Amino acid sequence: MLPAGFRNVLLLASSLLFAGLSAVPQSFSPSLRIGPGAACRLSRAESERRCRAPGQPPGGALCHGRGRCDCGVCICHVSEPGVYFGPLCECHEWVCETYDGSICAGHGKCNCGKCECDEGWSGDACQYPTHCDLTKKKSNQMCKNSQDVICSNAGTCHCGRCKCDNSDGNGLVYGKFCECDDRECIDDETEEICGGHGKCYCGNCYCEAGWHGDKCEFQCDITPWESKRRCTSPDGKICSNRGICVCGECSYCLYDRYSDDFCSGHGQCNCGRCDCRVGWYGKKCEHPNSCPLSAEESIKKCQGSSDLPCSGRGKCECGKCTCYPPGDRRVYGRTCECDNRRCEDLDGVICGGHGTCSCGRCVCEKGWFGKLCQHPRKCNMTEEQSKSLCESADGILCSGKGSCHCGKCICSAEEWYISGEFCDCDDRDCDKHDGLICTGNGICSCGNCECWDGWNGNACEIWLGTEYP
Repeated sequence: MLPAGFRNVLLLASSLLFAGLSAVPQSFSPSLRIGPGAACRLSRAESERRCRAPGQPPGGALCHGRGRCDCGVCICHVSEPGVYFGPLCECHEWVCETYDGSICAGHGKCNCGKCECDEGWSGDACQYPTHCDLTKKKSNQMCKNSQDVICSNAGTCHCGRCKCDNSDGNGLVYGKFCECDDRECIDDETEEICGGHGKCYCGNCYCEAGWHGDKCEFQCDITPWESKRRCTSPDGKICSNRGICVCGECSYCLYDRYSDDFCSGHGQCNCGRCDCRVGWYGKKCEHPNSCPLSAEESIKKCQGSSDLPCSGRGKCECGKCTCYPPGDRRVYGRTCECDNRRCEDLDGVICGGHGTCSCGRCVCEKGWFGKLCQHPRKCNMTEEQSKSLCESADGILCSGKGSCHCGKCICSAEEWYISGEFCDCDDRDCDKHDGLICTGNGICSCGNCECWDGWNGNACEIWLGTEYP
């Protein structure tokens, strides 16, 4: 036990230290009060000054109008935690823009949802170099998509990087090669994206239950539950796992969303199977019998923006990808770039049951956020209750590698490899094959690969099926 006089000296020193701080993060919550329930040692004017953004005059909004000021410290609104945070409640977004899979393109730091670019870089994702050492020919070559079109004719090339045309500022044209144009999802009559009845990803509409059509413009005259009932076969499978259910009827011919036709436009649908025209073969008549491309040209077309042909999830034939596992509709796209298995947790729940999966990314319902829509924006816990559930065995909050929200850890977005309940796992410890963690055929769970159905091996590199693509 320290002498009373020495304790008072320590108390005075700590008070003077805190008095020099203008604002500190809420998680530290320093107290400028002598004891619980005691009056604040700061004057009201000084307390409000510390809760006001620099440069704001007296009387300006405290805590950016997003919280309350408690003795010089901002306590952000708790009605929707996770929406506002920061020492002065100044931050609104958790995650910054990415480019080619890297936050701030690896040329900046993420601060309050905005990229602070390193010297020599600019752009929303710090993707554009200020000075370019590339020749125009080399720059244009780097901007070509898999069809050898510069920025997909939807943007301009700046030093090997595409700047998409978004003159109206709506951001509907995007992608590394400006290959995604969500204007294709706008309904001509209602002028709404997907008619207001679905979500758009890369120019394709994903309709809500009860709606269908290219732009979700058609409504079924039966309920989604009745539609599902009519399509369910005696074994409990929808369309026997061989087709899709549209308003209570099964369509068994395979539809290629990229060729706008059944059987890829190279055959006819007869009794649920594609009868291919002469010169074509495959389940969707997607492959020509003779290929005019060289092996190198074929692989290049199958790579797209990926480092591997067919994104490491399919077989490349004459510049076209056949995604695997065979028959698994969760893996799709021109270069098999969409993998909806990534929206599932270890229990197979899609987007935590609080969102829809679009090309391997969860689109969360209102009130939820997170990679798998696992975090509620509203929380009924107190800050103390929440933090007690986020402390690891050593007593450190989220292992010092994340933040705590409603009793769950949100691992640092800047360190993509950090995961686990308490942000205590490093996904770089998982085995790789072809340069991919778990070969892209499983989930890395705290250093071990959890393989999806049909795959085995330390890196999920072994296909157990009878048909290997």
